Amino acid sequence: MKLVIVIGKMLTLGAWLLMAINLIQPFEGEIGTILNILLAATALMHLFQVAIFHSLFKSYLTLKAADYLQVFAFGAFALIGYRQKVLSSDKHN
Repeated sequence: MKLVIVIGKMLTLGAWLLMAINLIQPFEGEIGTILNILLAATALMHLFQVAIFHSLFKSYLTLKAADYLQVFAFGAFALIGYRQKVLSSDKHN
């Protein structure tokens, strides 16, 4: 599962980079517009995931700004990693 999370984070980072490049140097035609729409949708979805992260994990983990940034950047892949961290700490208690 750890490999899936790492690969997912790499793919997500690649998507963010592609969308950021499009902001700096827009691609021609409809692809540039589509990437801008995807950027907005991705940012909104990841903000929603940050809210979910805060509501679910604040009582289990000491959360720092870096944790929230990680969830914003990597979305569900970061959430899965934090879920595994909580579940493994529950097994030890």
